[in-house]
Amino acid sequence: MLKDFVKMETFLTVARERSFSKASAKLGISQPAVTQQIKYIEAYLESKIIDRKKNGIRLTPEGEELYKVVTQLEKSILSLEKDVLKIIKKEMTFRLAASYTIGSYVIPGECLNSISETIGNDVVLNIDVTDKIITGLKERKFDVGLIESPIFDDALIYREWFDDELVLFSNTPLPKTVNTEELYEYKWVCREEGSHTRKLISEVFEELGVSCKSFNVLSEVSNTTAALQSVKRSKIDLNEPTVSVISKHAIADEVARGVLFESRIYGYTMSRKFYIVYTKDNKNNMFIDNVVNYIISGRC
Repeated sequence: MLKDFVKMETFLTVARERSFSKASAKLGISQPAVTQQIKYIEAYLESKIIDRKKNGIRLTPEGEELYKVVTQLEKSILSLEKDVLKIIKKEMTFRLAASYTIGSYVIPGECLNSISETIGNDVVLNIDVTDKIITGLKERKFDVGLIESPIFDDALIYREWFDDELVLFSNTPLPKTVNTEELYEYKWVCREEGSHTRKLISEVFEELGVSCKSFNVLSEVSNTTAALQSVKRSKIDLNEPTVSVISKHAIADEVARGVLFESRIYGYTMSRKFYIVYTKDNKNNMFIDNVVNYIISGRC
């Protein structure tokens, strides 16, 4: 049984995630497959190891004992893998890809250095649109992608990273919250048609009954940096401010310094999730695991 570490890995993941569905997403296999592997272990041991609860799962006493044993096995395997890599002196450049908001404003430069020290190899960062990152991962041009708008693909594993919020912003003071009618009073820098951010914003406005076609649109831009610079360089106009919608992370420093001003739609939050994504072929890759765990830990 212990030689079949795939099933042991499934058990560890369920135990750590406290959820069959979350374990399924992390492992890149279906939830029935996770359940089947746990049942196989229980049949082999002739003992129940996991109890399902309304708010998650709980390990039985037998499950707790198995967790201790398998955790030690995992540590031994990782240690042996590191020794093997030392023998073959494997050197590589880790290829990290990030969408514009994340690559330009969320991942600081020192984070790349820290990741490099963690895995003992160089790290390069490519910034591009989500579509191209997904394609690059599948074509093995990138090792890990950090994306803000998931394009789901069966060949990839998606790990939820953290929540982002889109806010209204301007170089002119704005009220803390605005109602939908006030949106028509501004000059707009919009994201271009077809972008995932544009799609998200359009869905929110449609839900609120707002017609973007009635906005006074000055220009359409392709990415976060272009939107930010267009608004920053616009003429300050107290009567008709120039505004756009952007990740709060992209303007945090300027808002803190009073250079830019953010606002939210009254009674509504424009939220989205950031994801870490990599191929299913790499789910047991030590370098991938180290980088993903490092980023998820919040040390970046």
